[in-house]
Amino acid sequence: MIHEEIEHNIVPRRYVGASNRLPRLLGVSSSDIATALNNMAGGSTMTQLRDSIYLINVVGRAPGDERQSVETLRNLQLPGGDGQSVPLASIATFSYGMEQPVIWRRDRSPTITLKAAITDATQPATIDAALKDKVETYAADLPAGYHVAVGGSVESSAKSQAPIAAVVPLMLLTMTTILMFQLQSFQRLFMVVIVAPLGLIGVVAALLPSGAPLGFVAILGVLALIGILIRNSVILVVEIDTLQRNGRHAWDAVREATEHRMRPIMLTAAAASLALIPIASEIFWGPMAFAMMGGIIVGTVLTLLFLPALYLIWFRIKEPSVTA
Repeated sequence: MIHEEIEHNIVPRRYVGASNRLPRLLGVSSSDIATALNNMAGGSTMTQLRDSIYLINVVGRAPGDERQSVETLRNLQLPGGDGQSVPLASIATFSYGMEQPVIWRRDRSPTITLKAAITDATQPATIDAALKDKVETYAADLPAGYHVAVGGSVESSAKSQAPIAAVVPLMLLTMTTILMFQLQSFQRLFMVVIVAPLGLIGVVAALLPSGAPLGFVAILGVLALIGILIRNSVILVVEIDTLQRNGRHAWDAVREATEHRMRPIMLTAAAASLALIPIASEIFWGPMAFAMMGGIIVGTVLTLLFLPALYLIWFRIKEPSVTA
């Protein structure tokens, strides 16, 4: 659910207008008028007081009731050119009106901001996706020069993810190149890479119960998780190939490599998961911790089970027959 709130901050305003000719004849410039009005309403720094290492400005201005009084404005005395005081009422006109006290701008354009607070556990990105069609329909009917832009956490999240998405192709190309140097086989490269998406099973399984969002920080954890799972797969595949070069049968090589590498891979995964527990309760780092812990645990187990089975199926390896 969304709680909407639109504030109408229209307030009364007093306007002071002065022609250019009359004040100059009396020796009063527009700068003198602006300075006098600012000193009365906003105040000016008279002196400073020292508080320890800080300097505090002492501001002098008119009392609150006088600042709101039109009579005060009329009787405001300005220095003239001949040394005499000129009342503001003699060179300026006064009027009343209503206006916004602050004009908010976005990219230098006046902006009306609609804010909404979410009252349940729904993520802002989910609500934005659900309202996207309606917002686009509304924006299409706006007059020329008007448009609708999404802000808040949805906008900041998109800005954070854009640099990551820009370097993902280069990252994948670099990883593929390094893996090809190590494995020297497109088939083995495919088997190693296809194991990485299995970690998403653990990511989803960890994020759903915890209620952590799959945001910018969690995506960083998923990227790190991909590297961890690919590393485990490379270790296992290289061990299988090493045993086969040493004369072991392919079936026995897969079984022995899985058995030999199971303990170090599992211990490494356990150490990495336990190290993430202290930051799991943090609001900022929590999603990354849950994403990595779930992905590492589930992905490692599936790697030790799925990759050997895939290796046997891919290369059509049969169990050697037992001869009496």
